[in-house]
Amino acid sequence: MADLLEPGSLAPDFEGTNQDGAPVRLRDLRGRPVVLYFYPQDDTLGCTREACAFRDDTEALADPDRQITAAFRAVAIHGLAKRVTYVIGPDGRILAAYRRLDPKSHSKEALRVLSGVRKR
Repeated sequence: MADLLEPGSLAPDFEGTNQDGAPVRLRDLRGRPVVLYFYPQDDTLGCTREACAFRDDTEALADPDRQITAAFRAVAIHGLAKRVTYVIGPDGRILAAYRRLDPKSHSKEALRVLSGVRKR
């Protein structure tokens, strides 16, 4: 997992735009846990399953120029995103980093980590 940001390290700050066009900054989310996931391509079976698994409980964030993707070491060849998920704690530190997970079920793993944060 050396190519991903390591658990315990501070997550890089970013600014993006949500589905409503409003700015979203990681620093503004401090005090709350965050799940940040990247996927290779829209309208493919695996990516659609992954997005649907997260869809109802998350806010979408656009990254058209791939700056956030690059900051989180999630850029693959040809500029596509790798399938990577980070769980970021309320203090901005990375709690877990995942790659190559089942697109249908890895949201459950992220939620498991989040439930541990809420119990602390």
